[in-house]
This record gives sequence, structure tokens and C-alpha cells, in this order.
Amino acid sequence: MSHPFHSIYTHGFIRAAVCLPTLRVADPVFNTRRTLDLARKASESRAAVALFPEMGLSAYSNEDLFHQEALLSVTASALLQVVEGSRSLSPLLIVGAPLRFEGKLFNCAVVIYRGRILGVVPKTYLPNYREFYEKRQFTSGMNAVSREVRLMGHTVPFGADLIFEADNFPGFCLAVEICEDVWTPIPPSTYTALAGATVLANLSASNITVGKADYRRNLCAVQSGRCLAAYLYSAAGPGESTTDLAWDGYALIYENNELLAQSERFSDTEQIVLADIDLELLVQERMRTTSFNDAVGVHRDRLAGIRRIPFDFAVPTGDIPLIRRVERFPFVPSEADKCDERCYEAYNIQVHGLMKRLAASGIDRVVIGVSGGLDSTQALIVAARTMDRLGLPRKNILAYTMPGFATSRATHENALRLMAALAVSAAELDIRPSAMQMMRDIDHPFARNQPVYDVTFENVQAGERTSHLFRLANLHHALVLGTGDLSELALGWATYGVGDHMSHYNVNASVPKTLIQHLIRWVVETRQFDDETGEVLTAVLNTEISPELIPAGAENAEQPAQRTEEKIGPYELQDFNLFYITRYGFAPSKVAFLAHHAWSDAGRGRWSDLIPPQKRHQYDLSEIRKWLDLFVYRFFKISQFKRSAVPNGPKVGSGGSLSPRGDWRAPSDAEAVVWQNELREKVPDIY
Repeated sequence: MSHPFHSIYTHGFIRAAVCLPTLRVADPVFNTRRTLDLARKASESRAAVALFPEMGLSAYSNEDLFHQEALLSVTASALLQVVEGSRSLSPLLIVGAPLRFEGKLFNCAVVIYRGRILGVVPKTYLPNYREFYEKRQFTSGMNAVSREVRLMGHTVPFGADLIFEADNFPGFCLAVEICEDVWTPIPPSTYTALAGATVLANLSASNITVGKADYRRNLCAVQSGRCLAAYLYSAAGPGESTTDLAWDGYALIYENNELLAQSERFSDTEQIVLADIDLELLVQERMRTTSFNDAVGVHRDRLAGIRRIPFDFAVPTGDIPLIRRVERFPFVPSEADKCDERCYEAYNIQVHGLMKRLAASGIDRVVIGVSGGLDSTQALIVAARTMDRLGLPRKNILAYTMPGFATSRATHENALRLMAALAVSAAELDIRPSAMQMMRDIDHPFARNQPVYDVTFENVQAGERTSHLFRLANLHHALVLGTGDLSELALGWATYGVGDHMSHYNVNASVPKTLIQHLIRWVVETRQFDDETGEVLTAVLNTEISPELIPAGAENAEQPAQRTEEKIGPYELQDFNLFYITRYGFAPSKVAFLAHHAWSDAGRGRWSDLIPPQKRHQYDLSEIRKWLDLFVYRFFKISQFKRSAVPNGPKVGSGGSLSPRGDWRAPSDAEAVVWQNELREKVPDIY
């Protein structure tokens, strides 16, 4: 069955529910009603999996009541009711119950799907220290003899070595462990994750003590990160006995160390938390993380014994919007404290990269062309801070503004003011005479007073600027500092070779345009330089992004005539596309789905405080599709040859770099048709 574009299940997501029902101690009938009620709510939310707390059908805190026949018998009957009640529900249910097999009592998780028990997972590690006395009542799953048990008239798999795998939904592979299991040095979920489980579920009771909540969060976060998996956690909530203990009722959903959802703690009402898990992201991460797969090889013999329990997943139908938060700017967090940390790190990575290159080369000067635009501004303030850190005068920065045929008064003034504010060695070098000489040499029509502004006209200017910078570097024993950014490399928006593509060292090489904008705003907000410099930086941020290679009429010379984003798309969208295509290898249709969720409504979600209100844009699906189509064409088809020969520069963010010595190696003569066709076939053209 095909699924609509606007459904999470079309794009490799599943919805997970972690449920915290109100319960009564030793009252399975009541507990079953509450369990089924939350299970129905999870189903109404079109969840694929719903997790409940440890021993949720009987309550966890029964102590020696677990040895009472009446309680065990009624719990078994309650389990049957849950199984029967699951027949019409969408999620796979994971409920906890005390169950007897082999003359032993086990603390069990029962995995149920549409009227069928898929398997039973016993708790492996029983705590028997401090306030815990589980070995008084229960037997560890390690001491079970059988790998299958009879339950409700059926033979079902039994053990901690089970993976429940949806045959018809790639990546939906679930494994279960119980409470204490994750507190051990090597949790059972480590092995099931290595064997392929992407969703790890933990039924827990977990009483609360001061400080314990942070430790539980860390356990779940780290286990999800180390296992490259989702981790669902459900701790017992209202109703457990408080004879000697207290319970905070805590639900957590993590994905690869990222917190997706959590419940309110100490609530006096039952709760259900939902999150959409990106299974495709997890599969992609495992595929490319060689150390994860090396660990599989180390434990191959044990992993070969893990059993897979197949089931046919009835995928929820219809439009199912994403409830997950998707950052508009994936290279920059929207939270103020995280954004501050990210900008601090990125800026200092750039500075330290340049410090090392200067120290290693024995050169203490840099040459830089300053256009008055974003990229050269960022490179210049990095160079200024580098000189400060090395104890060198800023006069060692030989900065040149190099006006051409299309330089506007606004950018020219920005460049002059910035160089003066930073107290660098500033000079102006007019490239028009040398550019005109080259055009005469090659017999370009412009040299014959014809207004021909073709790619040759543009590249002659870019080439003249770069040629002058390299010869100035030779003359002054300096390094040419590159200014081009990651976004331009992705889109091929650079003049190859003797042009802005080339330098001796490029501090912006793996910094996308949107991060540069944030970095400059951060530099202003945190007062890294004086007020005068801050004013100029703000002016640069407010200037149109333009290559300034095609002249406007004299009456329009105040501002740049060209608008880069009208040609290659909004950088905020193209950086979004760049991140998800290179970082995770997502198909264009999925990138479009995520972009639509992030960008379709400017009033939804969180914006970074560094983005002024007038810059908070939104895009409909048609616009997203248009610019993504252009992105995949330029990225895969026409731009790789430029990325195959880029100068050195430091990798800055987890989004990667496009250096052939780093994160990206690709042929220069590939086709883009696979990506374009996928986009055009799967994303509606009109929304």
C-alpha cells in the first residue's frame, strides 16, 4: 500500500508512545482497565509502539504478595484481557507482569500485537541491594532452561535474546529490557542493538531518590547514543506503594543521544508521551559508523544466537503530521545557551585552525580580499582574533578592498569601515584596469563597449582578484586567506581555480552561510570586538548577498545589483537541504517533508534569538520542491569537480565538510537524475 506524502510512515518514521497509567497495588483488574485505556489513546494517536511500566499489570511494589496464588492467577487473566483488547489497536504493546514458568517466577515484559503474544522477555539482572530485594521473589532470565514457553494456550518465544522485527517496514526492529538491565556495565540491549534492534524499550519501576532522575536520563541518553538507537523508558507512576519508597512516574524517549520527549515528574495523573522516531536516520548512522559494525564482528558468535520474531506491521493510514521538532537551521541550535556554545566553538575552531597553519608555515602575515559581504567579513574577524591570540599586530593582516565593475557603494563602505575598525593594514586595489586588459586580450565584447555580462565577464573579475591576492602574498611573504563557505561549495557557487575557489588556507571551508550569519550576530551580541566594529558587522548582515559581478545602472549603484538567492535559492533552505542530504543521505522527498515541517509556518516552533523578526521567513511546499530540485542538480551533477580540489581548512561542525580529504568523496562526472526523479515523483508539485 502506498502512503501519502504527509505521513510520517511514508518517510521512515514511527510514532512511539510511553505510557504511565494510574495503578493500584495488587489490583490487576483496575490496572488492566487503565492500561487498555492508555493503549487506546496511543492507538488514536496512530502510534506504532506503546510501552508501559515494569510489572504494570500487578504493580511493582507487591513484595511477598507476588508469592500469593490469587494475585498471580488474576494477573494472568488480566494479561489475557490486554491481549484481547489489542486486536484493533495500532501499536505493538509492551506490558509488564509476573509470570510463572518452569516452577519459577519471572519479572516479564510481554510483547503483544493485535491479539497475539509475540514473545516474553524476562528481566536479566535482579537488584538485591539497598532497598531492592527482587531475588526474594523472582528468578533471573539467565536461569531459565527453556527458550519457549506455553502461555495462554500458545507456544511463544522466551528470553532476553529476542528482536521483534516488522517484515514490511524496514528498520522497525524492537528489543526489550527491564529496569536494572540498563544499569549494568553491558546491558542486554547492547547485544540486541548490535544484532539489529533500532528501538530499545525499557519497562521500569525505578523508585525516586534525590539526584536519581539525572542519572536515569544519562543512562538512557548514553545507551541510545552508544547503540545508535531509540531508547524508550517508562518508570512507575502514581499508585505504587509508598510504604518505604516514592515514585516519580517518568517517561523518556531518546534517539541517538537526543531527547525527543519526556513526561512531567511527580504528576498525580496518568500520562502518555509521544515522539516520532526516525528509523532511517538510525539505519543510516549504523551503516556509515564503521566502529559500530566492527563491534558486531567482535561479538558475532553471541549475536548469531539472537532470535528474530517477525510480524506484519499494519501501517497507520492517512495523513499523519510529524510531531517531532525539526530545527530550521540544522547547523545552529535555536536554544540560546546551545546556540551560544555552538557559535563559540565554531569561531574558535576557525581561529585555532589558522593559528596552527601560520605557526607551522613560519609565516606571520595573511592577505585577504574584503568585499564587505558576509564571508570575507567572517574570515577577517577570524584573522583579527588569530593575530590577537598569537600576540601579533593586526597590521599583519594585509586587507584589500578590490572594487570591480559592479561594486556597490554599500559593500565598498562596509569593507573600508570594517578594515579601519579592526585596525588592519588596509588598502584599495582597483581591478578594473587589469580586468579590462584581460578582456581586450581575449577579445571579449565588453572591451569593445558592448554590454555583455556573461560568465566570462564575471569570472575575469573573480580571477583578477584572486591573482592579485596570490601575488601580493608572494610579495609580502604571507598566506592568502580564503573566504568561500560550505554553502557555496555545495552549490558550486565559486569561480574555479584562479578565482574565489582558491586560497592558501580557508577558515570558512566547512562553515555554511547560515552559520556565518549566526556567527557574525554572535560576535556582535557577545561584544567580541568594540562597538564600532559591531556597528559595521550589523551593516554587513543587513546587506544583500551578492557576487557583485554584473553592474547596475548609475542610479542603482548604492546597493548590489545581483541577488544571489534569486539565482540559487534561499541559503536557509539550501543549507537545510545540504545538511540532510550529506549528513544522513536522506532521499530528496524526505528532505522536502522535513523542510515543509520546519519552514511552512513561521509561527510554529522556536527561532534563535539571533534571528530578527523581519528575517523569519516561511516557504510552501512548492517553493521547497523548486529549490531542492535545483540543489540536487547543482550538488550531484555540476559542482563536484570544484570540491575535489579545495584548499585546506578546518572541519567545524558535525554537518561535515565537503573536502575530499574529509567527509565527502564523490565522482566529478555523476548524474543527478536519480535524485531529481525521486523528488519529482514523490513530492506533490502543488500544495
